[in-house]
Amino acid sequence: MPHFGPIKRRKLIRYLRELGFEGPYAGGKHEYMVKEELRLALPNPHQSDIGRGLLARILRQAGIDRDEWEQL
Repeated sequence: MPHFGPIKRRKLIRYLRELGFEGPYAGGKHEYMVKEELRLALPNPHQSDIGRGLLARILRQAGIDRDEWEQL
């Protein structure tokens, strides 16, 4: 179960797939994942983890609450 904190991009993608998202697909400046009508932009790959603040914004856009995230 992932804690709500810094996370590797690869793990974020894996957990989003568990929640029903498909992808990632190539986009303009960022890759994105899709679930039904929702298109969720992913941060570009880089050396460090995705921070807590950015993770919170991604989950908010995806409609995933913190409890649901931590129960994965």
